[in-house]
Amino acid sequence: MKLTEKEFNWIVSYMRNRYGIELGHKRVLIEGRLENHLLKNGYASYSEFIKEIVDSPDGTQAMDMVNILTTNHTFFMREFMHFEYMNRYVLPWIRQTKAATKDVRIWSAAASTGEEPYTIAMVLRDYFGMEPGWDTQLLATDISMEVLKKASAGIYLEEQIQNLPERWKRQYFKRIDAERFKVSNELRKQIVFKNFNLMDNITFKGKFQVVFLRNVMIYFEDETKKFLLRNIYDHMENGGYLFIGTTESIDKVKSGFRYVQPSIYRKV
Repeated sequence: MKLTEKEFNWIVSYMRNRYGIELGHKRVLIEGRLENHLLKNGYASYSEFIKEIVDSPDGTQAMDMVNILTTNHTFFMREFMHFEYMNRYVLPWIRQTKAATKDVRIWSAAASTGEEPYTIAMVLRDYFGMEPGWDTQLLATDISMEVLKKASAGIYLEEQIQNLPERWKRQYFKRIDAERFKVSNELRKQIVFKNFNLMDNITFKGKFQVVFLRNVMIYFEDETKKFLLRNIYDHMENGGYLFIGTTESIDKVKSGFRYVQPSIYRKV
């Protein structure tokens, strides 16, 4: 099935305008991922698929395209130095500054299939333990409903959790068959999974002390990054920490964030 230049440009514009994702140099990725879906579902052309999206922008096919074209590769313990830094520096700061309200507000902004927010939740439980009163529920969002369903279910193959500490595996995972484990109910209840487009206005209640925005901005153009970082900056508490991917960087002057160390920034 051939993807014409017109069809390619429409898909690129749609993903850029609606989600801020730049796929202008990803023609091979678009063809490789969409062609199987179109053939499997009986489409004769990309244009036929596009027409359904135009006719029903919030319909099933629109969401299918987002699910297919967004990269959701993640794993437990990814860039674990961030969690170590959080445990050593960020959580003590939160404990000190929030002693009165005991309100911990952390956002995993590109949660994918849940490995990141579940790791954050385990770090929070390790740190705060059984201390009474601390609200450690965290927000986990993604534009893909497909990956959020997987994250909410909390079911992982044994090989996916093999790098976790044995203590965490015993405490937070239960074997359900020969190959799969399920996250404990207590850990799942600690996370609110929500569908959210990072190009939309942030309307979540309160401001965050920590935001994980890792390995997302590599798909955004400079102006989109600038908009997103300013939006996040405005919805963080003073002194709050921003974690981005280790291969990413941000403009400290334009964003307002202060550089702490590679891939870690702070609102001043």
